[in-house]
Amino acid sequence: MAINAIDDTAKEIVLTVQEYSLFAWRALMNLFRPPIYWTDFLLQSDIVGVGSVAIVLLSGFFTGGVLALQSAATLAAFGATAVTGQFVSLTMIRELGPVLTGVMVSGRNASSMASELGSMVVTEQIDAMRALGVDPMRKLVTPRIYSSIVMLLLLTIVADACGILGGAAVTVLLNHQNGTQYFHMAYERLRYPDVVQGMVKPLFFGFILSSIGCFYGMRTTGGTQGVGRSTISAVVSASVLIIFVDFLITHVLLTVFPS
Repeated sequence: MAINAIDDTAKEIVLTVQEYSLFAWRALMNLFRPPIYWTDFLLQSDIVGVGSVAIVLLSGFFTGGVLALQSAATLAAFGATAVTGQFVSLTMIRELGPVLTGVMVSGRNASSMASELGSMVVTEQIDAMRALGVDPMRKLVTPRIYSSIVMLLLLTIVADACGILGGAAVTVLLNHQNGTQYFHMAYERLRYPDVVQGMVKPLFFGFILSSIGCFYGMRTTGGTQGVGRSTISAVVSASVLIIFVDFLITHVLLTVFPS
C-alpha cells in the first residue's frame, strides 16, 4: 500500500509539471500570434504594478533599515562601519530586492489570479468564452503573464531604491554616521554584474508567479472549496519556486560573472 501511494504521488507530480510546462509555453507563444489583447495587458499592469507599489515601498524600506542595523552592529566589531552603504546596496540589488518583491507580489497577485480564474471556471464563464470563440489562454492568461514580468522588473527597482533609502535613514538617524559617505559607498562599489543579477531575476520571478497563479486557477475543480485550494496551492508553489529558481540563477550568474 505504501509503495502504491508513493507511486501515485510521483505520477501526479510528474503529470502536474508536464501540464504546467505546456501551459506556460502556450501562454508565452501567444504573444507572437494575433490577436493580442493590449487593453487587457494595460489593465493587468495597473492591477499588478500600481496595486503593489505600497507593499513594495514599505517592505523594501524596512528591509533596508534592518540590513543597516544588523550590518552596522557586526561591522563595528571590525571598525568597518563605513562600508554599511556598500553592504546594503549590494544585498538589496543582487538578492533581497528581487526575491522580496517576488514573494510579496506573489502573495498578493498569484492568489488573486488563481481565485479570479478559479471562480470563472467553477461558474462556467470560461466555457462561455470558448463557446463564443474566444481563447481563454489569449484573453486571460497571456496578458497576466507579460504584465507581471514587466511590472515586477519595475517594482524591483523601486524596492531596491527604497531599501537603500531605508538603510540611509537608519545609518544617519540611529547610527549617527555620515550620510554622504553612506551613499558614496552604496554607489561607488556597484558593478555591472551586480546590476545584471538584480535585473535578470525579476523577469523569471514575474513569469513564475503569474503562470503558476493562472495555472492553478484554470485547473480549479470542486466549487468554492476548490477555489480556496487553488489559491493556497498557487501562493505556496510560487513562493517556493521563486526561492529555488533564485538559487539556480544566482549560481549561474556567479559562474558567468565571478567576483
